Amino acid sequence: MLRWSVHLEGGPRRVNHAAVAVGHKVYSFGGYCSGEDYETLRQIDVHVFNTVSLRWMKLPPVWTGGQERTREVPYMRYGHTAVLLDDIIYLWGGRNDTEGACNVLYAFDVNTHRWFTPKISGTVPGARDGHSACVLGKAMYIFGGYEQLADCFSNDIHKLDTTTMVWSLINARGTPARWRDFHSATIIGTKMFVFGGRADRFGPFHSNNEIYCNKIKSPAHSPLLPNFIIVILMVVTGHILFNMLGVKH
Repeated sequence: MLRWSVHLEGGPRRVNHAAVAVGHKVYSFGGYCSGEDYETLRQIDVHVFNTVSLRWMKLPPVWTGGQERTREVPYMRYGHTAVLLDDIIYLWGGRNDTEGACNVLYAFDVNTHRWFTPKISGTVPGARDGHSACVLGKAMYIFGGYEQLADCFSNDIHKLDTTTMVWSLINARGTPARWRDFHSATIIGTKMFVFGGRADRFGPFHSNNEIYCNKIKSPAHSPLLPNFIIVILMVVTGHILFNMLGVKH
């Protein structure tokens, strides 16, 4: 039987952060906390939780040494995603209160703790936050989110092939999933399960008439992407039960 076994205090108080497991450690990037400054541009903070010692550690800021190097380090943000491929964590998307949303791909080397921006090509997704990201093989899949330029919810599927660093827009067959943001997505086998999220009753544009659906949809198989099974269940916006490894806030 599954049960909660540890309750820790002292970690960063965050919502809409991104976290990745690397061995026996969990790397947490950015996020939102009431009362903090999200208008002044500053480096994203990185906290590391050691699951053996059960201790948190905040990594020191990266020395940039010039404007060119500064652009390789993401600014503090929330609503972004992070995934691990080999020894590199790829951070994408998110926003802050000054720069808005971002579509720059950042990479974090877990061995050296150094940031860099890979050279990418292809159809780069529009800047957004509240999307999801999953890894299958050597590819990262981005789904949904709220696009800043279009000012609407998205139900697009984007793929980043990390062997070529080429972005592509996936044309999945079947009835597409409803546009949404702040959902979750998980790869199991060759299927990506999308759960929950927020959308609008009247379409992709925000009219303050939100909808939460309990329908289950299974679109047809696409040769361009693993089978998509969309699972949408009732959620409550803004209600956080557990955050950062079960720490209740």
